[in-house]
Amino acid sequence: SDILVESGGGSVQAGGSLRLSCAASVGIFWRACMAWFRQPPGEERREVATSTKDGQTHYSDFVKGRFTVSRDGVKFTLDLQMDNLQPEDTGLYYCAATYGKCGEVKDVNIWGEGTQVTVSS
Repeated sequence: SDILVESGGGSVQAGGSLRLSCAASVGIFWRACMAWFRQPPGEERREVATSTKDGQTHYSDFVKGRFTVSRDGVKFTLDLQMDNLQPEDTGLYYCAATYGKCGEVKDVNIWGEGTQVTVSS
């Protein structure tokens, strides 16, 4: 079945790093645009970073220069390296797969369950 399973969340102090990983079924990995979204407390879910099936990446302005998204074709994972984390990065981070237009919440076909990231000042 087509599923996404996130791992790697946790708590860090400002300036620290975390690495998230999203394990995907083979069908998703080779056919879908994959992305990370996040949802801070009381706010809407927003795109963080995307990776198309041909390897192109896109970052939202609030993470450019700090986060790096990458696909691993051996482990079938989408990873998100997060450096210089700040308190405003706190939220639930979701892995997502889209078979159509990438980067929009409304177009996502499959969501992971989410993993919590908490950054303290």
